[in-house]
Amino acid sequence: MPRKKAAAAAAWEEPSSGNGTARAGPRKRGGPAGRKRERPERCSSSGAGTCKARCGGRGTVLPCPLHTTHLVHKLEGSKCKGQLLIFGATNWDLIGRKEVPKQQAAYRNLGQNLWGPHRYGCLAGVRVRTVVSGSCAAHSLLITTEGKLWSWGRNEKGQLGHGDTKRVEAPRLIEGLSHEVIVSAACGRNHTLALTETGSVFAFGENKMGQLGLGNQTDAVPSPAQIMYNGQPITKMACGAEFSMIMDCKGNLYSFGCPEYGQLGHNSDGKFIARAQRIEYDCELVPRRVAIFIEKTKDGQILPVPNVVVRDVACGANHTLVLDSQKRVFSWGFGGYGRLGHAEQKDEMVPRLVKLFDFPGRGASQIYAGYTCSFAVSEVGGLFFWGATNTSRESTMYPKAVQDLCGWRIRSLACGKSSIIVAADESTISWGPSPTFGELGYGDHKPKSSTAAQEVKTLDGIFSEQVAMGYSHSLVIARDESENEKEKIKKLPEYNPRTL
Repeated sequence: MPRKKAAAAAAWEEPSSGNGTARAGPRKRGGPAGRKRERPERCSSSGAGTCKARCGGRGTVLPCPLHTTHLVHKLEGSKCKGQLLIFGATNWDLIGRKEVPKQQAAYRNLGQNLWGPHRYGCLAGVRVRTVVSGSCAAHSLLITTEGKLWSWGRNEKGQLGHGDTKRVEAPRLIEGLSHEVIVSAACGRNHTLALTETGSVFAFGENKMGQLGLGNQTDAVPSPAQIMYNGQPITKMACGAEFSMIMDCKGNLYSFGCPEYGQLGHNSDGKFIARAQRIEYDCELVPRRVAIFIEKTKDGQILPVPNVVVRDVACGANHTLVLDSQKRVFSWGFGGYGRLGHAEQKDEMVPRLVKLFDFPGRGASQIYAGYTCSFAVSEVGGLFFWGATNTSRESTMYPKAVQDLCGWRIRSLACGKSSIIVAADESTISWGPSPTFGELGYGDHKPKSSTAAQEVKTLDGIFSEQVAMGYSHSLVIARDESENEKEKIKKLPEYNPRTL
């Protein structure tokens, strides 16, 4: 069952909701490794005109390359429209920790576990087109239908972009980006990336490992800053725990941040021993192109895969997946629990072809990465899983079909630390091992966990346009086009978090 085609214009790739992919335009070949093209700085104006080039401070005004004709190509955001629902753990400072840090101790009793879907009271009238969190993240983002970015949750490293490090209980507009139209965003453990309609990327949050791509290493960057990048417009992004990936409109992939486990794809794990005899990392502080893609033959030969044109990228805590224009999947980084799908637990330093999807008619159409697992939707609609959600059980070492979801048409999928949520057909489906904190959405006085995929009955009659999941909370965009849909949403309880 093929996925609905997303609209697109010329060479632009439309960012799809969640980590899905949209194919569009003619196939583009990536340039040879190492060759850099100098380009004038992109203009942020919306019509034909001029913009200042990077000219050593001389201030020469050149025609903007994006505006040489009146056909200005802008990235488009998701076509979804609806209201935000939340469930799961909301004590942002405690999530994933045994104890709250001393400076956050006053917040210890704020936030609660929401066992079923809730509406945020403060978002009445706000229509949402994209929700974002991450399998390592205790913070979340939403993008409104007007392209404004809101954030809330944990904020010790300034990952909310509000210019401070105070945690925020409910969604709040990021004022520093209010002049931009945001089309997509991504959350790492303590950092955030935001993509504008003109293909520029802003970053904020923790930068100890260079994961913001600003050319330096700093503890916290609490306000949005543009990354150090001067190439083709960016069209897709993804964040691992402490690293970042960006993809340009030509299908080239760039990475920056922590190189541990080879997760940046540059054939190195960046480790070196410092004077104090402790292991440190040679981090990538600015975006660097991922130049080599390989496949391994049955007899162990390593062969280069040429002309890989990247169409989508997804990051787990310490691994990355890529989908290319030929519907092939590559994976690399930390190999533990089989999350790379190569039938072994070895770390991979460069992108390696996942064999299962490299056959005619067996290609992939969507990719998703969880904390310690990976998913792909095949071009005929089947869902495949590899890795582990329950690390105390046996791992799945290579892609296997998820039988529970056979025949469902998957629209959106998201992973938390160990839980999964899926929007498919008219239903929302979730599963995950104990312990859970409400992120499965089954409701009060219902089983808290499930090893098998189950429909979320608390969302019966509510159409989930898109789903997102943080470390232990879930976000859903509920469609609100008909009166009946609006009534169903209105019947859900309202969540108004306590604040200090």
